[in-house]
Amino acid sequence: MLAMLERLGIEGAALNPNCITHVRLLTRDGMAEAPLPAPARAASRFRLDSLMLAHAAKAGARIERGIGVRAIDGSVARLEDGAEIDAEALFLASGKHDTRGLARPAEARGDDPTLGLRVRLLPGSALDRLVGNAIELHLTRDGYAGLVRQEDGSGNLCMAVRRSRLQSAGTPEKLLHELGAELPLLGERLALRMPNSPIDAVANVPYGWRATTALPGVFRLGDQAGVIPSLAGEGMAIATASGMAAAEAYQSGGSAAAQSFQRRFAARLHRPVKIASLAWHAGEQPWLAAMAVHLARRAPALLPLLARATRV
Repeated sequence: MLAMLERLGIEGAALNPNCITHVRLLTRDGMAEAPLPAPARAASRFRLDSLMLAHAAKAGARIERGIGVRAIDGSVARLEDGAEIDAEALFLASGKHDTRGLARPAEARGDDPTLGLRVRLLPGSALDRLVGNAIELHLTRDGYAGLVRQEDGSGNLCMAVRRSRLQSAGTPEKLLHELGAELPLLGERLALRMPNSPIDAVANVPYGWRATTALPGVFRLGDQAGVIPSLAGEGMAIATASGMAAAEAYQSGGSAAAQSFQRRFAARLHRPVKIASLAWHAGEQPWLAAMAVHLARRAPALLPLLARATRV
């Protein structure tokens, strides 16, 4: 990811002056830690998006804010204000949210789909002491949570849990309380949640899905090209890589290159998505999660090896 951004002219230090050097795996009964294959940087989407938008504007792109696309019909994008844009090519980058007319297949979500939840943790010495220069993965039944400190020192805590767990708990707030009680180390971190901060949520995340075909002139990017389980930490890299690959394909072949681009990018995603999906499913089983921590303690090189295997 950092190498791709540097190709675009965005230095890693502009994202976050501090580096992430370790990965930490935590369960109810144990913890394992290992160095990352290479230093990483954690940045909020606001910071990353601001830098990339400024870079795009400097390169001559026209940027319009506050206008959403409600639906796609063929090559026509219908906007929220009633206007329509008929384009030669469409680059679909709506993330985990589907756009009417180009929604991903319902079966990609499964019978018990995954929900994404996110909360912010207060910056300060307590968070610094608990997390430090590591990215953490907390493994729990039917889900996991990832935590890292961002450029402003705050903690970005993202969770992926099965819908059945939320239904059992009743509300997102009750689910957080339940997870904190189930995993005491996670509960210690959740105690640093920003007062009155909202719980951001996204439903029906189709982890493991890849777009292997494309409609004429439609380039699917990011999560619309493939959804890697978030524990891999590769979502932003997929968004950047797919955008760069789609731009190169369009420059060389125009809108007719959409289908070949999608096939090639799906093949590029196959191994990292498959491996990350296997790790995700294993982590949902408490006994397998406990075994993973035990193995990682005895052979710390396994964690960076897994990290390398899920890179795009």
